[in-house]
Amino acid sequence: MVGELVPILVLLAVAVVIVAGIIGLTHLFGPKHPDPVKLSPYESGMEPVGEARTRFSIRFYIIAMLFVLFDIEVVFFYPWAVVFKKLLSMGSFILIEMLVFVGLLLVGYLYAWKKGALEWD
Repeated sequence: MVGELVPILVLLAVAVVIVAGIIGLTHLFGPKHPDPVKLSPYESGMEPVGEARTRFSIRFYIIAMLFVLFDIEVVFFYPWAVVFKKLLSMGSFILIEMLVFVGLLLVGYLYAWKKGALEWD
């Protein structure tokens, strides 16, 4: 069993040596001309305004998490839709399972809506 891991460990060691070597060479031979313009933050061609560490409303994070949650769950619809006709010919179980899945999504959506998680004040 340990013999099977030797090639992976050798590959990992070689990768670490190469990465460390490249970083070391870049640090030794790379240009070093820092000035205030290069060290200033840059985003989308806009001049930075205000403090970088401003606090965001918790609603921003809740909406972001809900978006990711529902977005990932909706990804399960695609493979189901691709093989729907083939699976439907085997019985209506797959249709019932997808209706249960959609029902759970709807319950979660209605719960988030009821709690006001989708309201942006």
